[in-house]
Amino acid sequence: MPELPEVEVVRRGLAEHITGATIVGTEVLHPRAVRGQPGGAAALEAGLEDARITALRRRGKYLWIDLEYPRGGQSSGRCLLVHLGMSGQMLLGEPGQVTSPHLRIRSLLVTDTGRELELSFVDQRTFGRWEVTAPGVTDPVPHIAVDPLDAAFDAAHTARVIRKKRSEIKRVLLDQTVVSGIGNIYADEALWAAQVHPRKKATAMRQTDVMSLLDAATEVMTRALAAGGTTFDDLYVNVNGASGYFSRSLNVYGREGEPCPRCGTPVVREQWTNRSSHFCPECQRR
Repeated sequence: MPELPEVEVVRRGLAEHITGATIVGTEVLHPRAVRGQPGGAAALEAGLEDARITALRRRGKYLWIDLEYPRGGQSSGRCLLVHLGMSGQMLLGEPGQVTSPHLRIRSLLVTDTGRELELSFVDQRTFGRWEVTAPGVTDPVPHIAVDPLDAAFDAAHTARVIRKKRSEIKRVLLDQTVVSGIGNIYADEALWAAQVHPRKKATAMRQTDVMSLLDAATEVMTRALAAGGTTFDDLYVNVNGASGYFSRSLNVYGREGEPCPRCGTPVVREQWTNRSSHFCPECQRR
């Protein structure tokens, strides 16, 4: 699943190319891509008609595309909520350029310079979705917490919230109501950097240790963002179809049996709920 750095790469790419563009037509090709939309495909298509894109925002793994409408049209202040799910891609290109069998939605845009672009939502596993909704970055998902790359993120407050949880620390890091944007990859990498075992109880950690862990998560995701995100297969690409290359910099995730970069002990992969955890048994003692 795309995590915070991957979604931010997509947001920045879209913001660069389609801010100020007008959506002149939308076609929904698969009903699951609009399953949260009241009124279904017809409502989403009508809700995007003649909408001008004014800004692109992100909270955790969610994207919000702010919309305004011409005078006399639909009420302004609506937005397009986008969640990429497990495999969603937001691809920009010439009209008709994307011919993937997994194309779910396509919108024809005209930029403020008069150029036509097509925004294609490709989603192999169909867990992603689009929804036209009311304004406000958290209206559709009010439970989503501030993420570590947000200027409003308060590490000390978040650390206090984490220390009240009775769950294992990795489970808490993945709880989007506590801190958003961190997924399996960056949780493993942050825990390794902070030398914390993924099964350690959050209540057993000191405030300074939790803040160090949050700092590690912020640092690793910042580096991943600079590298264009992490790509292991063709399910995550940026808006022009290019892959991220942060996978070359991962220390433990996906490196079972390889030497820990810090101490040389083989990295362990342990089954954990419906995921896996990767850690160093020497550096990250339970």
